[in-house]
Amino acid sequence: MLADKYSAVRQQIRLACENAARSPDSLSLLAVSKTRSADEVRELSHCGQRAFGENYLQEALDKIDALSDLDLEWHFIGPIQSNKTRPIAEHFDWVHSVDRLKIASRLSEQRPVQLPPLNICLQVNISDEASKSGCTPDELPALADAVARLPNLRLRGLMAIPKPEDNPQRQRAVFAQVRQLLEQLQHTQPALDTLSMGMSADIEAAILEGSTMVRVGTALFGPRNPPSTR
Repeated sequence: MLADKYSAVRQQIRLACENAARSPDSLSLLAVSKTRSADEVRELSHCGQRAFGENYLQEALDKIDALSDLDLEWHFIGPIQSNKTRPIAEHFDWVHSVDRLKIASRLSEQRPVQLPPLNICLQVNISDEASKSGCTPDELPALADAVARLPNLRLRGLMAIPKPEDNPQRQRAVFAQVRQLLEQLQHTQPALDTLSMGMSADIEAAILEGSTMVRVGTALFGPRNPPSTR
């Protein structure tokens, strides 16, 4: 049952925070609901989960519409094409996957004025993988400075998806690099407060290295279904 999985993930987070000498309140759980049904999202919301992450725009918009009676927080965490920025700007509360100024500028221009600023994380390709989106660490300072100046956006921090790694120490080493990048940015932008890093397989290492938001899908919902529409 989703309730049992949710309880287990929450307990895992509590224990990891305890090992890191952190308060569980310093970390938020983002339920990655891509390919999951609106009914599953609704069921998990009844357990107390409010923040949900989506990768596929049309699937996400259908769920947002179907669940409009609930007070949910929607996060877009997938790669962004230029022609998809308007509906993202109009329907989401957070975007974790901004890696180019062009995308950030379009999100800023297309954010409806009646909505609060769109929360933005910059995606860093920390493992230098050709298959992954994200700016390079060298590109990050200039991109962060430019995005922070845009109206209708609120730059919150960084997101990273390191390449899969089974060794906990190597997991920690990569997450430490992301944390250090955020700390460097905080010298000039002290309001940055978010490290979106850590998923089902490396959640403990991410928490030990300062993650403030873990993105968990499989451990909550079970094995992923293939998407029916993107």
